[in-house]
Amino acid sequence: MPTSRDSQKINELLTRGVEQIYPTRAAFEGALTSGKRLRVYMGIDPTSPHLHIGHALQLRKLRQFQDLGHEVILLIGSFTGMIGDPTDKTAARQKLTRAQVMANAKTYKKQAAKMLSFTGAHAAKLKYNHTWLSKLTFEEVTELASHFTAQQMEDRDMFERRIKEGKPVRLHEFLYPLMQGYDSVAMNVDMEIGGTDQTFNMLAGRTLMKAMKNKEKFVMTLKLLTNDEGKKMSKSEGGFIALDDAPEEMFGKIMAMDDSVIVPYFELATDVSTKEVEAKRRALASGVNPRDVKMELARTVTAIYHGARAAAQASAQFVKTFQKKEQPDKVPTVKAQGTIVDVLIAAKLASSKSDARRLIAQGGVKVDDAVVTDVEMLVKRGAVIQKGKRYFVKIVP
Repeated sequence: MPTSRDSQKINELLTRGVEQIYPTRAAFEGALTSGKRLRVYMGIDPTSPHLHIGHALQLRKLRQFQDLGHEVILLIGSFTGMIGDPTDKTAARQKLTRAQVMANAKTYKKQAAKMLSFTGAHAAKLKYNHTWLSKLTFEEVTELASHFTAQQMEDRDMFERRIKEGKPVRLHEFLYPLMQGYDSVAMNVDMEIGGTDQTFNMLAGRTLMKAMKNKEKFVMTLKLLTNDEGKKMSKSEGGFIALDDAPEEMFGKIMAMDDSVIVPYFELATDVSTKEVEAKRRALASGVNPRDVKMELARTVTAIYHGARAAAQASAQFVKTFQKKEQPDKVPTVKAQGTIVDVLIAAKLASSKSDARRLIAQGGVKVDDAVVTDVEMLVKRGAVIQKGKRYFVKIVP
């Protein structure tokens, strides 16, 4: 099946959001322009039921390959997700069961379909790595391990840090890159894409492809979406913008971000042209109010996942609630009774009684526009509870 050699699309593919290409960009560009249909994949471990816009950057890159006519695969880490990638972790991840990871992954295809097409001539494929990793024998795992050294694993920043701090490093964590690397072998891919934090694991796949398939595997590392502290958006760490967030929630989360991330988010989280991104950068540097540019960013991102109409409604709701300090038009209702602490927990505005008391002590809870100070306060039927600036619920019997 022929693939597109459109130079403009290929240049966008090779540059937008791209950090590095292994072994070289020139070598991969040669493969792209050869007319050969490449097999390209990205993997996601289902440690949470939600995909976020950090994943969307990679999914949109996969869509670019798809639009050029290449074969694309979304791989669900149904085996690796049970172990957990140790990359950048200060302690071993909590192990998950197969049932847990499969439950988390249940809606991944639906969420990914906001970017990828799973129908048509170049339909994306969905695969699960437990179908081959769970069948490996101990002899085969030993063979995989023989291509790497303990020093390579120990020298990784997070392991080195934990060893210095006297924290345990579990042997199964050393095996994670082998398993991710073997995914490339099992699917016989030409390229893997992922965030820069995945470089070591993806290069492990290059090593195994050379050793077991005598084949060159390309790796494309993509920039990470981070907050103003430089921490990446992560399912396991929380605080992410989920693809299935409600429009108002997504809009509000973007508006709550630091001004310093506006331009990177335009570049990495939207499809606006590079020329437009640079125009935003210049506008901010010239003194344009960052709030106005961020409003445009929030509308743009929300429209990608919910449509222009929902984005406009979310924008209007935000202005009404936060700038004019009025209640939103639609306030969700919750059946609850008792003290404000009990009601906060029932409404899922607090995770525990101590969390509810902390919110109240910080002045973060209002009932009918009055700040709550008494943790024993009884909440009346019909009262509207506000947590922070963005969360409202109305109590019904």
